[in-house]
Amino acid sequence: MSYYDDFEDEPVRAETFPAFPPGKRYGKKFADTWWGNAWIEAMEYTALDPEQLKKGRKYAFAGQVGAITVSPGRISAPVHDGDPDQPYRTEVHLAELTGAGWERFLDRVAGRAGHIAALLDRDMPPDLVDTAEDAGVRLLPSFGDLETECDCPDWDSPCKHAAALAYQVSWLMDRDPFVLLLVRGRAEDELTEELHRRNARQGADDGEATSGTPAAEAWAAPVVPLPDGPGPVLVPPLDLAPLLVDVEVEEPPVDTAALAELAADAAARARTRLSTVDGTMV
Repeated sequence: MSYYDDFEDEPVRAETFPAFPPGKRYGKKFADTWWGNAWIEAMEYTALDPEQLKKGRKYAFAGQVGAITVSPGRISAPVHDGDPDQPYRTEVHLAELTGAGWERFLDRVAGRAGHIAALLDRDMPPDLVDTAEDAGVRLLPSFGDLETECDCPDWDSPCKHAAALAYQVSWLMDRDPFVLLLVRGRAEDELTEELHRRNARQGADDGEATSGTPAAEAWAAPVVPLPDGPGPVLVPPLDLAPLLVDVEVEEPPVDTAALAELAADAAARARTRLSTVDGTMV
């Protein structure tokens, strides 16, 4: 039985991401986004041994973490010490949001089109997280929320394998904040469908409370005639103001005489067009 046979009981909403290649650094601090680094801080704050974190970062950069499977409440991956054929089963756990919590969160987010657009653009603005907290829902983990599990002999929490997995998860969240929402219990297709449904329902409710013209009635209405055009110009043209040239410049950047001639010609053409009615000079 292979390591991956143990995951045949993964929930339907699980999503597996391919392993990150070794030898490439991602992010300036570690993750690129503020929410990715918030995830890392929640893990590092409760670490018992900084040396395990140091080794975990090394493992993450070296590509010693296999394919990462994200599912509600759990993130799992094989992590090895140098021999890919002997990985350790490593997991990071984060509690799912309750049903009532999701209802409050979805109601708040659906009322703000900008939040939906941000998520679909793979962004998680701070005010979206604030909106969730106003509804009593904490999306990002806080200190002590992340629990790790590994079948290696190390007793530290997190061990170097779990730390490596948590570090690489921040890269996944950089690219797609729906990874965090999946861990919290809802997949992207579920969320987008529910958000659009609630947004449409709120729009319909708002429409009932406001006055307006139904689309069918507006389409059937006769075409309103356009207003009369402007009358002819009957005043004499004004002289063009002279072009000012910086005295400190030996030669102007353009031919001012030619530019004045072009401007005068354009003005004359415009006056001619404005001084006609039905094509006849006034």
